[in-house]
Amino acid sequence: MKWFLLTLISISFYSYSADNLKPFTSDGCSSFPNGTFQQKELWLACCEKHDFDYWKGGTYEERVISDNNLKQCVSKVGEPEVALLMLAGVRVGGTPYLPTSFRWGYGWSYPKGYGELTPNELKQVEVLAPRIYIEESKPH
Repeated sequence: MKWFLLTLISISFYSYSADNLKPFTSDGCSSFPNGTFQQKELWLACCEKHDFDYWKGGTYEERVISDNNLKQCVSKVGEPEVALLMLAGVRVGGTPYLPTSFRWGYGWSYPKGYGELTPNELKQVEVLAPRIYIEESKPH
């Protein structure tokens, strides 16, 4: 009986895990300010692009690239020290292994983990992603 219940729980958990992508959402810079006191949204666009990457998830290497892009973007708006703080925060807090709303792959049901997106998953990203990010992703 115990085995049957465990199997049933496993099957239901697996079927719910990462099949369907939720529509894109962004909370800006999560638990971090979106800018300075004078310029309240100075690096918000950097965080929104980073949120897009985290929403769709992917490989560990893609996460490292996304985090470094965030750091570069915030540095380019004139805040290199803030960029270093943000990088430290996302490296620690963005793991896909915690059920947070800002984890790597948060658009998928928890747990998603790291991994290359399947053709089906990539199609879902294309359908649900804001157009601006689809255009940025296309090779030029």
